[in-house]
Amino acid sequence: MKLIECPRDAMQGLHDFVPTELKAAYLQKLLAVGFDTLDFGSFVSPKAIPQMRDTAEVLGKLELSGTKTRLLAIVANPRGAEDACRFPEIAFLGYPLSVSETFQQRNTNRSIAAALDDLTTIQEACEKAGKTLVVYLSMGFGNPYGDPYSPALTVEFTGKLAERGVRVVALSDTVGTATPAAITALFSELIPAFPAIEFGAHLHSRPDEVEIKVAAAYAAGVRRMDGALRGFGGCPMANDTLTGNLPTERVAAWLTRQGVELGLDEAAFAEAMAFSANVFV
Repeated sequence: MKLIECPRDAMQGLHDFVPTELKAAYLQKLLAVGFDTLDFGSFVSPKAIPQMRDTAEVLGKLELSGTKTRLLAIVANPRGAEDACRFPEIAFLGYPLSVSETFQQRNTNRSIAAALDDLTTIQEACEKAGKTLVVYLSMGFGNPYGDPYSPALTVEFTGKLAERGVRVVALSDTVGTATPAAITALFSELIPAFPAIEFGAHLHSRPDEVEIKVAAAYAAGVRRMDGALRGFGGCPMANDTLTGNLPTERVAAWLTRQGVELGLDEAAFAEAMAFSANVFV
């Protein structure tokens, strides 16, 4: 079971800039826990996401020799991918692609057709640099913008990713509206249909729905889940202010109750949880 901790997602919407030293100190705490991957920063326009403008500087302050956790950075276009590929410390590049034309335009100011062209270029850059591309397929469970949607559309998009050699796809419940039944049904269709792809779940949820959404994804065979300590972050376009990232501590607790061995350092986990109060005040 792979747990992906997403402090970048948690921090990027904060109004006040988190000082570079504080970001690095928090990430260092998270690197000690034993997560599979840390979504730590992004190489995107500082105008779009000013909070992440210091990602390269933060990376330079991290001590990585004592951790098994691998680093993931988000990119929104080939230019960002080119920047990220310069850093040998980064193992994964994350690229957001939407099945919704409206959301794709809002999120990256690109059409889906142009975004797929960008994806092809980014995948080639990753292969050349020895990195793995993780595609976040947003609006994968539904669409609040009135664009056409069906589960078959997500399957069709996944086929386009498979054709381009993408090996990791995280389905994103971007505005937190996916039902447990929809989560189970879609993953149950995708996982056997694309055996060469590792599927992850990047779910957003109200506090009272966390465990049932995790259970739904796990039941369908998902063995890669994203979360953020204490459920910080999420999608600013969600209609419900209570909707946020899955709290990693609750995801881990549920999995542990199912007998899943996560290999996390509990003392380091508690220390990171406590330290998060310095970042999210």
